[in-house]
Amino acid sequence: MAQMFIGDAQLFEPDTILPSQFFAAVRKKVPQEAEYRLAVAVLEDAIDCYQKHLNAADPKVRQLFEDAEAWVASDDRVWPFSFVNICELLNINPAYVRRGLEAWKKRALGARAGAKVVTLKPKPSVREGDRRHMAAKAS
Repeated sequence: MAQMFIGDAQLFEPDTILPSQFFAAVRKKVPQEAEYRLAVAVLEDAIDCYQKHLNAADPKVRQLFEDAEAWVASDDRVWPFSFVNICELLNINPAYVRRGLEAWKKRALGARAGAKVVTLKPKPSVREGDRRHMAAKAS
């Protein structure tokens, strides 16, 4: 009987959507002027860099994640293409996007931390003498 009820955690979890689904919906809501399309593209690229390069080993590629993370965290309103200004232009709550990215980051890092590392042992090589012995047996 207890299995029939939805737990509070499940009830209040947000729906998960792909970034492509989110930005497709945003593109439909905002006017199609070039400025709005550019703002959507900037936000989409930042989120893409944030998600793709979180675990990057290469320092240059890792810098893409760090730049995106710093841009999203900034409250700068002076620069026209700051995160806050773009969110306001697109009528998106910046705090909501930040919380979503932080939650995604915690899940992604948690999944990586929980991954099991397996050390592979190399197969013993077949020595030349053994090859001749095996070939003689096969004949």
